[in-house]
Amino acid sequence: MDFTIVAEGLRYPDGPIVQPDGALLVAETAGGAITRLWPSYSGKYKSETVADLGGGPTGAALGKDSALYVCNNAGSEWIERHGRIIPVGVSSDYAGGRVERVDLSTGKIETLFDHCGDHALRAPKDIVFDREGGFWFADSGRTYARMRDHGGLYYVVDGEISEAVYPLLTPCGVGLSADEKTLYVSDTLPGRLWAYTLAAPGQIASDNEGENPGRLVCTLPGEQPLDSLALDSKGNVCVATGGNGGITVFTANGLHTHRAFPDLHVSNICFGGADMRDAYITLASVGQVIKTRWPESGMRLNFGMY
Repeated sequence: MDFTIVAEGLRYPDGPIVQPDGALLVAETAGGAITRLWPSYSGKYKSETVADLGGGPTGAALGKDSALYVCNNAGSEWIERHGRIIPVGVSSDYAGGRVERVDLSTGKIETLFDHCGDHALRAPKDIVFDREGGFWFADSGRTYARMRDHGGLYYVVDGEISEAVYPLLTPCGVGLSADEKTLYVSDTLPGRLWAYTLAAPGQIASDNEGENPGRLVCTLPGEQPLDSLALDSKGNVCVATGGNGGITVFTANGLHTHRAFPDLHVSNICFGGADMRDAYITLASVGQVIKTRWPESGMRLNFGMY
C-alpha cells in the first residue's frame, strides 16, 4: 500500500492515538516517553514530549476523563544495528510493570496499578475503554534468559482492578467489537487471535471448557508474532504483525489477508480523519509513524475522538 511518513527518528513508537485536533500521541517505548506529533504549515510534523514516564510505555488510550492511560512494561534492553532498534530481554533496573494515568492538561503522572491483588503486573501492553468508562488491558508477561512470567487479561472499573483470564502465554493487543459483546485479544508468540464473549461489561462468558475461556479465531502459519490491534467499521480485526512485517486483517470467522509495510517490527495501528480511513501505523524498529488510506473506515473509539 502507498503511504507517507508522518514522523521518523522516534525510539520504537507504539500506541498511536489521534486527538480531536488531528494531532497524534505516540508512545516511544525505548525512549520512555509520550510524544505529541502535529502537522506544521510546511507539511512536516513537529513533535514535543508530553510526559517522561521512564520504563517502556506501549499501548495507550484516552479515557472518559480526557486523561491518557498508558501501559508500561517497565523497560527492556535494546539492540541497535543497521539503523534499527530491537528489544531484547528485560532492563537491568526492571521492577515490574504498571498502568499509568497522564493528565494531558498539567502533565501530572500517576501510577494507577502495579499489582492485581498479590500478583505483580509484569508487562502491561495494550488497553481499550468500553462505553461504561471501564477498560481492559493485556499483560504480556516477561521473558528472561531461562524462564518467563505468564501473561494475563485484566479489567478496571471505578478504580478497581480484577483478573479476567490467567494464565495466558503472551496476550498483547485488545479491542472491543462495536456492540461490545466480544473482546478480541492477540497472542504474540503463537500468532493467535482470540475472541472472548462478554456477558456484561468486564465479565467474560466461557466459550469452552478449557483453561482459556476464549474462542480461537485463527493461528497464523510460520513465525508471525502478533502485536497490538484496532477494529474497522465492518468488524474486522487489524493486527500489527511481526516477522511478516505489516498488518494482518482478520474476519470474525478467521479468514485473513495481509498488507505489508517495510519493517519486521510493525507494532500498532489506529484510525482517524473525517471518514476514519486514515490509518496511522507504527514501524517500530525503524522509528517511523506512517499514514495510509485504508480500504475500510476504522471503528470509532469511545473517548477522545471527533
